[in-house]
Amino acid sequence: MAGTPHYVRPGWFTKHVFNATVAVATRAGLSVWGSRVLRVRGRKTGEWRSTPVNLLTVDGQRFLVAPRGETQWVLNLRIAGSGELLLGRKVEPFTATEVLDEDEKLPILRAYLKRWKAEVGVFFDGVSAQSPESELRRISGRHPVFRLGPGT
Repeated sequence: MAGTPHYVRPGWFTKHVFNATVAVATRAGLSVWGSRVLRVRGRKTGEWRSTPVNLLTVDGQRFLVAPRGETQWVLNLRIAGSGELLLGRKVEPFTATEVLDEDEKLPILRAYLKRWKAEVGVFFDGVSAQSPESELRRISGRHPVFRLGPGT
């Protein structure tokens, strides 16, 4: 995971229409393919920050994957180590541990791409769920992954 942090800034449509639509639906209690609103405390202000995310379950464990790379929510979650997932009025606190082992991370990225390639594939440099392991390894350092555990 060495090198320059990777981040893809959202386009106007994504930022102002798509994310807003998913966030409104999720706040209303409608999960769009596993969508949730992530709330995490800001690393500088301590104030709650919210963003829509895709919650992935693999082998009974839950994960958040950052398709855009080193986003603000990633930086905040690394410092906070915990947050909340919202679906409608349901608020679920969680703890988060970043998955740093590449061998552990690859099947999670593959599962994420299998489920959400149509939505986020553009951020993975042409890599898909069917790509060879070498291609997943090539992009794995650009996409942080967090394992979620029970909240405190």
